[in-house]
Amino acid sequence: MSAGAQSLSFYETVEAEGHLIDSHIMEQIFDTVVEYGGRFEVESFHIGRTNSDPSRLRLRVEAPTQAQMDKMLGQLLGLGCSPADYGDAELERVERDLCAPENFYSTTNHATLVRLNQQWIPVERQRMDALVVVDNGRAECRRLRDVKAGDRVVVGMRGIRVVPEFKERDRLAFAFMSNGISSERQVETAVRETGALIRLTRSQGQNVVAVVGPVVVHTGGGAPLAKLIREGYFQAVLSGNALGVHDVEAALFGTSLGVRLSDGRQDEHGHRNHMRAINAIYHAGGVRQAVESGRLRSGILYECVRASVPFVLAGSLRDDGPLPETITDMNEAQDAYAEQLRGAGLVLCLGSMLHSIAVGNMLPSRVKIVCVDINPAVATKVSDRGTGQAVGVVTDVGLFLDQLARTLIAAG
Repeated sequence: MSAGAQSLSFYETVEAEGHLIDSHIMEQIFDTVVEYGGRFEVESFHIGRTNSDPSRLRLRVEAPTQAQMDKMLGQLLGLGCSPADYGDAELERVERDLCAPENFYSTTNHATLVRLNQQWIPVERQRMDALVVVDNGRAECRRLRDVKAGDRVVVGMRGIRVVPEFKERDRLAFAFMSNGISSERQVETAVRETGALIRLTRSQGQNVVAVVGPVVVHTGGGAPLAKLIREGYFQAVLSGNALGVHDVEAALFGTSLGVRLSDGRQDEHGHRNHMRAINAIYHAGGVRQAVESGRLRSGILYECVRASVPFVLAGSLRDDGPLPETITDMNEAQDAYAEQLRGAGLVLCLGSMLHSIAVGNMLPSRVKIVCVDINPAVATKVSDRGTGQAVGVVTDVGLFLDQLARTLIAAG
């Protein structure tokens, strides 16, 4: 046997199941083994015979060192490859608040199961970059800042099964979601398919959440978004202080950043309008009070209050004011976002890079994301969070929302 064909020193047997071929998962598995200096041998491979049947792969992988094997297994685990020994997950107790064991397992956003007492237990509250805490036979994702002394945390990579989201087998209904990011996609097609996703999501009893940047107001998308909220198409709005300020400015003074929305011209002394808007809300006692008193009579936040749709405004260092409802503690803002994302089946990210990426980090991969932005880099960054759940629509967000409102409301 030649030196190149000799067995490497460390080996494992892993297994994967799902739509491995048409989702290109299998080639990613093979590439990962080679990337980490390893070698693979397919022990068995069963191809699903119908479009609903999963494929099954059993693979022997080898690596020259234990360190390379550990790194390889860590990457393979995220692709749905689990060690075939089926031992229970290893648990260690946290000794101090906020201090996890050094070899804790860090989650992906894909559905995850851990083996406890010879049974596979689904991990609840799935999100990426979290720990898995086990208590009373249940497992859930928990952020590092939330772990407490005494918590039992999953460590290592044994007894863990990750189930990646696979490409939709219903090609006609969901081809839109598998076409990636392109500035050449027709806006009309993207609008039509997004509308269909919204209707499907609501018919399944799941929520549709909008992540909104202030550019929505600047580009004239505020009115159609407000109409969609009024008609019940969104169940939560997540944004920052800037969206709230410019939405109120537009409602009270007809400007956004001092520019008249009617003709695009700078309003005289318009640069102070956003501060006047903040001041008006403080005088009223808050956004809800401004709506109830009749001071605020239109806009995105107005429709949220009228329709009892929760909105969350997360603060930042650059905020003016901010508005009374803006949450300036980042931990509290993250918690508020996460609370509104529970039960979401679809998230529309509309002209906001930072908030869109933050939301992408909080979502399990089963939740679909449509990211609309004039800058293709934004959609790419959202998609690059490691999922196939996101589709990017590169277009003017105001135009997109106007057409979306027309499409959904016309269809009833």
